[in-house]
Amino acid sequence: MPSVKIPRKSTDFDMTPFVDVAFLILSFFMLATKFKPQEPVEITTPNSVSSDILPENDALMVTIDKDNRVFFSAFAEKEPSRLDDIINSINTSKGLNLTPAELQNFRKTVAVGVPFSQLKSLLDVPADQQINLKQAGIPVDTTGGELTYWIQAAKSAFAGRPLKYLIKGDGQSKYPSFDAVLTALKKNDQFKFNLITAPEDAPKGTELYDARHASGAKAK
Repeated sequence: MPSVKIPRKSTDFDMTPFVDVAFLILSFFMLATKFKPQEPVEITTPNSVSSDILPENDALMVTIDKDNRVFFSAFAEKEPSRLDDIINSINTSKGLNLTPAELQNFRKTVAVGVPFSQLKSLLDVPADQQINLKQAGIPVDTTGGELTYWIQAAKSAFAGRPLKYLIKGDGQSKYPSFDAVLTALKKNDQFKFNLITAPEDAPKGTELYDARHASGAKAK
């Protein structure tokens, strides 16, 4: 009997559609991913266990670095006009005569760490270049100092919304600076706040540990 010849087929595949899909996925993540903004100072926070997630909206944060400099930040991603209310209040109450461009630049400023007398100079610098500036820190003392007015302006700007108060302190910062921050909060009748620390896993056997690892255990 004549042998049957099996037709040979090419094993080559056209990978063009797969490459296109890969680039589409990569482009999506590049456009959709929100990168963490660069901080004005390096902060080494103590470790702790917490179930809370750092908020990105309706919050203000006071940062204390290892040299006891104090910085102020506000977060209003959903309503950036509230940041305008903060800087407009400071500009009016302190007579700083900020230009419209300087007022607008406050939205992009990661953190303010200068006295009112130097605020105009800070906001005159593009936000992406402010990281190169040496900020002296917001003046604070036993009365709360200038930080009191920043908190007051933020409290007014976020009126009607549950504003979250955050304190992020370096592990080497001194207590007097922390106490001055607390005084500024008390001056504004704010007695509840969250301390930001470096997250670590909950101890094994605790409810928080079981809750965190429940999904991973089910997937195995």
